[in-house]
Amino acid sequence: MTPFDFFPRTRIVFGVDCVDTLGDRAGEMGVRRALVVSDPGIVAAGHTERGVESLRKAGITTVVFDEVQENPTTEDVVRGVAVAKRLEPELLVGLGGGSSMDCAKGINFIYSNGGRMADYWGVGKALREMLPMIAIPTTAGTGSETQSFALISDAETHVKMACGDKKASCRIAMLDPGLTLTQPPRVTALTGIDAVAHALETFVTTKRNPASMAFSRESWRLLSTNFSQVLQTPSDIEARGAMQLGACFAGLAIENSMLGATHALANPLTSRFGIVHGQAIGLMLPHVIRFNAEVCADSYSVLADLVGVATSDSARENAERLAVFVEDLVRQAGLPQQLRQCSVTEDTLGTLAEESAKQWTGTFNPRQVDATSLLRLYERAR
Repeated sequence: MTPFDFFPRTRIVFGVDCVDTLGDRAGEMGVRRALVVSDPGIVAAGHTERGVESLRKAGITTVVFDEVQENPTTEDVVRGVAVAKRLEPELLVGLGGGSSMDCAKGINFIYSNGGRMADYWGVGKALREMLPMIAIPTTAGTGSETQSFALISDAETHVKMACGDKKASCRIAMLDPGLTLTQPPRVTALTGIDAVAHALETFVTTKRNPASMAFSRESWRLLSTNFSQVLQTPSDIEARGAMQLGACFAGLAIENSMLGATHALANPLTSRFGIVHGQAIGLMLPHVIRFNAEVCADSYSVLADLVGVATSDSARENAERLAVFVEDLVRQAGLPQQLRQCSVTEDTLGTLAEESAKQWTGTFNPRQVDATSLLRLYERAR
């Protein structure tokens, strides 16, 4: 039996147009000042204004900080904290993709506890309680709305810092599938592949447990059967809703089981070559499935069965079919499948492997990894 401590901290509100009830949800907390953290693209789409209007109708003074960039940095957080100090908010709202939600958490760490982001790199380093947060994802990808981690890149070194603390968990996650309809096709593809990887990795990590696996399995069922549909028919609101729920459930799985080698391999690709996270994930995920199948083919066979590709009596063969299925998803998403297509040169693979070996997520991979084995995975993806 695997011991675990499952304590849900985030209320999940799901439904089309639920963003318009943000003011009601905030009002239930008795707050009167809110800082909404968003990004220019979400503001341009009109989503931020809908949330702000709902808050203001509820009598809540609201200020927007929208200077969040993709892969938020420590500089983004510093600017946001400066806005927070002027407003003195009682509530933070992360409205946007994973970047907006992570930046909002980063602001919360510094505003509530002081110091700088590097002080919270790791787990459980915040000493004081933090402001309540509401997360409203406009993508179906990171699952940040149900995680207690903020991923913030150091503005100077570009190293991505995972800063986790249960006090940083969002009080409420509001999932409105209608907000994902305005995503550009490329964003749908990139965030969808990231969510798929979350479902697959959490199902096999060394820290997995019955609670996390339940979320992983349902997440995979929702994502694997709806990803192609949202790529082909972006206006399908049912498929959009399924993707958003799948990403959210994968976030809950991460919160209770962590991730693996795919993310360890992807992060250096982003920091060193600027490869978008979802694209880096798509490049490495099939190779990690094949690598891990040496020790967890039975688990992969279960997931292959859920999508109807487990047609063999051999778990290893079914794991291979799962890898092929994932490769097909990446292909449908129109994403590169080789590192050379992203200008990653062979002479950099050794450095990338050394950097990926230092990534925390790799320590939870079901098959032990080191710089040598990670180098082989990069070489297979080359």
